[in-house]
Amino acid sequence: MKNLLMFLVLGMTAFVSKAQDAATDATTLTKIGQQVPVFEFKLNKDKTASINDYKGKIVMLNFFATWCPPCRQEFPRVQKEIWEKYKDNPKFALMAFARQEGWEKVLPFKESNKYTFNILTDESRAIFSLFATQSIPRSVVLDEDGKIIYQSIGYSDKDFSELLTLLDSRLKKPLP
Repeated sequence: MKNLLMFLVLGMTAFVSKAQDAATDATTLTKIGQQVPVFEFKLNKDKTASINDYKGKIVMLNFFATWCPPCRQEFPRVQKEIWEKYKDNPKFALMAFARQEGWEKVLPFKESNKYTFNILTDESRAIFSLFATQSIPRSVVLDEDGKIIYQSIGYSDKDFSELLTLLDSRLKKPLP
């Protein structure tokens, strides 16, 4: 009887894990190895850019909201452990898109937290909806050809460590 109970508990745990993976995957519209969907965005109130302008660089995209607790937990690490490390690397770009928020929220949030990386708007969810249907924070990394090489949902130390390892492997400077 004990073995049967243990078998059922383990089976249910595996089933729930699979169900969570399926639910997470169901919210993600892009896949690793896929070319990034083409989109344009505002660098500031007056200047527009295209994701295609960043070919030749490792690009990290982050989708967040100023009110999101896990996003607020992740951003200091993005500033310190990613942006401050790679901001002078000409082969790196970082853009964080505020889902459904405009400049009136983004600019004070950026200033009050002293973030120096690009925090941009996605008021209508147009960019976010190319990648997912829900769930933030969300990070996506593109290679130099614009292919997706990393995606994560939510914030955890484990996922952030994987992201740091990937960026280090792609951006470390060659030895002289």
